[in-house]
Amino acid sequence: MNAVVEATDLHKTYGETVALESVSLAVDDGEVFALIGPNGAGKTTLVRALTGTTVPNSGTAHLLDESPTAVDRSRLGVLPQEFSPPARLTAQELLEYYAGLYDESRDPETVLADVGLVEAGDTWYENLSGGQKRRVCVGSALVNDPDVLFLDEPTTGIDPAGRRTVWRLIEDLAAGGTTVVLTTHDMAEAERLADRVGLLADGSLVASGTPAALVAEHGGSSRLTVEPTAETTLDEVASSGTLSALEYAVESRDGTLVFEDVSPADIGPIVDVLEDEGLEYTSISWAEPDLETVYLELADGEERAQTDRRSIGVEPARAEASTTADSTGTQEANPEGSQ
Repeated sequence: MNAVVEATDLHKTYGETVALESVSLAVDDGEVFALIGPNGAGKTTLVRALTGTTVPNSGTAHLLDESPTAVDRSRLGVLPQEFSPPARLTAQELLEYYAGLYDESRDPETVLADVGLVEAGDTWYENLSGGQKRRVCVGSALVNDPDVLFLDEPTTGIDPAGRRTVWRLIEDLAAGGTTVVLTTHDMAEAERLADRVGLLADGSLVASGTPAALVAEHGGSSRLTVEPTAETTLDEVASSGTLSALEYAVESRDGTLVFEDVSPADIGPIVDVLEDEGLEYTSISWAEPDLETVYLELADGEERAQTDRRSIGVEPARAEASTTADSTGTQEANPEGSQ
């Protein structure tokens, strides 16, 4: 496959804030690539750098083998995190309006059906629910049938049924050859849609790979979590000789007992031992590692690392200028505050 979206050592600052720090990635033709990370991690800034609406301080970006600012915009679809189309147009009129901006476009009525809004087609945008508005916005980003589609948190505010409609649409687009880059806080969304996932934390791409590979490398083992009653002395139970004899790694963590590397068949014997120890508990749960486990592990680890670096006086590189002008000469503000 050929990479159609590339970033090499992208660095971007907003005053004293480092939004991106040496970010490199490549997204192949027809691939779905999901960016995940905490609020303020740099996801929106990276999307803007890749689409040419933000100019990095250093590093390079290429889109369809060109500079992002030089790409034929009809080949590109972008849904920003914040998007406010004309409120006094109906859902169908909005899609017709955006379709009319291109020499060639998809049929607006078909797009309206794709996003599950046929029955709301005659409703003014301002009278749509929040989730319906977001689905109209998704439709407006793909009405030109783009080769590369950027979606910044596409399903925010959409109900579960509508979310699955959008997911199926993205899957169909990818199956048809569209390259998709999306940001999301929904780990189920990333795990279902993405061929590969990249985790951003504090402006750095700290991990990248298929969801399965990331879970295998960073997710750890399956865990049994027991939430005892308030009267239980956790440390005493965790260190008891009886539990040690079970040969499971167990520790007291955040008011719970956590057993590592436990199979479903092991749950019964553990519970029997806990009851023999006189442990009273309010809940017990078993879970295999998933992408959310990876997210929490890596994001928390990076936050701890940043704190450790600051505690010994090591700070990320900072820009000398307090603002940076974009390609139109307009000074940029940090867009990550609400991310």
